[in-house]
Amino acid sequence: MPHPAYIYDAIRTPRGKGKVDGSLHQVQPAVLGGGLLGALQRRHDLDTSQVDDVIMGCVSPVGEQGGDIAKSIVQYAGWAECVPGVQLDRFCASGLEAVNMAAMKVASGWEQLVVAGGVESMSRVPMGSSWKHDPNLALRYSLVPQGVAADAIATMGGWTREDVDAYAVESQRRASTARSQGFFDKSIAPVVDADGAILLAQDEIIKPDTTLNILGNLRPAFADLGISAYDEILLGKYPELDEIQHVHTAGNSSGIVDGAAAVLIGSEQAGRKLGLAPRARIVSTAVLANDPSLMLIGAGPAAQKALQRAGLSVEDIDLFEMNEAFSAVVLRFMRDLGISHDVTNVNGGAIAMGHPLGATGAMLVGTMTDELERRQLRRGLIALCVGGGQGIAAIIERV
Repeated sequence: MPHPAYIYDAIRTPRGKGKVDGSLHQVQPAVLGGGLLGALQRRHDLDTSQVDDVIMGCVSPVGEQGGDIAKSIVQYAGWAECVPGVQLDRFCASGLEAVNMAAMKVASGWEQLVVAGGVESMSRVPMGSSWKHDPNLALRYSLVPQGVAADAIATMGGWTREDVDAYAVESQRRASTARSQGFFDKSIAPVVDADGAILLAQDEIIKPDTTLNILGNLRPAFADLGISAYDEILLGKYPELDEIQHVHTAGNSSGIVDGAAAVLIGSEQAGRKLGLAPRARIVSTAVLANDPSLMLIGAGPAAQKALQRAGLSVEDIDLFEMNEAFSAVVLRFMRDLGISHDVTNVNGGAIAMGHPLGATGAMLVGTMTDELERRQLRRGLIALCVGGGQGIAAIIERV
């Protein structure tokens, strides 16, 4: 029988605008992650020599984020010399994959205490820096850019420009409310400079004044790409489509930001030894792949796989967190599972707050843990769509 894997804490940095004028642009990614581990250590007076491993997701592990960024983060944090670190990349799922892998390490009984999370400094290491597109592979599998795939998902689902914009407006409203009412305060560790001055204490790009009229004036972001070649590829593969409606814009897609996250996962034995109180238990995890052309529809099937593994149904889940890569992928996720927006992304998501690629999945674990505690609910499911037609999910239960 597997050993229970408990979440003892989950913290994150605020999300900073991922441009040169963003508040976190001056912070190197290893320093950003190292500061977060320092905050985790202080919160629990943690004996870091007891940590068996640190797993960090990073989607662009090159330049300042290369060279096993996880070990660099451990060193910048000043943790015990014996603590190792490993970086992984499963595209947008990297942060949650790190959490799931940590849970598996603990469940196996081979390790007792693991920190899992991710980091992405998108202002310093631009998205796509680590990947070169292979046209032969793209042709073989009818691969298209993610934004064009999201537009195709919206077209297939019958969601109009107004539908995806309305979802985005609600994400902004919920995130703004959550920030102003302090719902994120438990998880956020402010980022400080070398002198201890606060650089950023709250998520930076939320736009509380967003309206349907404002979003309606934005230009479709992926229409030119589609018209250039990719619409034709999709129409050739999906003859039921007459055309691709390009409905996604910068306003109803996830924002580019800097950020890091860390989740402290351990066994019951480790918790007793270190005086840690468990906040939640990781019940099950799942990962899979399906259609590589649409690419972003794997979250629903991954969620169903996680539910099946746990012996649970959708009705057994109180809250859902689905990464808001694009409005249409969340609308598709809710339709696939037969759930409403009332229980999905209740505090907004990446459309409002941004998507620091390697860290987002771990951030959602913290968001879910906090919200289950705040509402005194039992179970939550976290899911992300993933490049290459993959999907990932995890179910957690409040202790």
